[in-house]
Amino acid sequence: MLRDITLGQYYHADSVIHRLDPRVKLATTIIFIISLFVFDGIAGYLVAAAFLAVVIKLSKVPFKFMVRGMKAIIFLLLITVVFNLFLTPGEPLVSFWVLTITKEGAKLAGLMAIRLSFLIIGSSVMTLTTTPNQLTDGLEKMLGPLKKIHVPVHEIAMMMSIALRFIPILMEETDKIMKAQMARCADFESGNILKRAKNMVPLLVPLFISAFRRADDLAMAMEARCYRGGEFRTKMKPLHYEKRDFVAYGFVVCYLVVGVMAGKLAGIM
Repeated sequence: MLRDITLGQYYHADSVIHRLDPRVKLATTIIFIISLFVFDGIAGYLVAAAFLAVVIKLSKVPFKFMVRGMKAIIFLLLITVVFNLFLTPGEPLVSFWVLTITKEGAKLAGLMAIRLSFLIIGSSVMTLTTTPNQLTDGLEKMLGPLKKIHVPVHEIAMMMSIALRFIPILMEETDKIMKAQMARCADFESGNILKRAKNMVPLLVPLFISAFRRADDLAMAMEARCYRGGEFRTKMKPLHYEKRDFVAYGFVVCYLVVGVMAGKLAGIM
């Protein structure tokens, strides 16, 4: 389960999405996530699905590899769907015992499941096609105007990119610790949810120790190489927009227009 998490990993491939400026991919991901909460109705989500399918096809990242990352959030997805299904007031559809499924609840649960799925897959596309260095440079460039009010933009961008990069590393470390403890007769799969959660506690101590050790090693490595982020640091590969980046921005604008119009037309009909 843990090794199925794809968020934060980089998938090497030669595609037009990989060659895009990281600022384009960051802006597109943010716009796509916002659109999932702005679009109203099935028509808007069909447009979002078509947009996501085109991007995945262009990225040359196997769809199975992206869907594999959904396994890690199945539990969260089920909780969200159940809560919306049974706790949303409205017109009753099915009733049993003290639980009632409403028409509004079924619709909201379905839309919420689609939102979460698209959100995870859309975010994974960005991290799978963008290296940590590119993410850092893109974030720093996008947040550049905040330097005028003395916001430590470079440090913030560095922390965010390192955090994303460490997600798969820590998941792999957790998987190794679990296997080591299971070899010593530890049980993480039997019992109810509370017992499983209690059995996971012994994982936290070695995992935290490993995380702090990795952070300390990284800090020492950066200091040993005289790393100094900030205003006067130069870039080996400075970012600049190409023609394909402007085409990508135009594609995103078209997606927003089509999505909004599809939602309005569906509401009128």
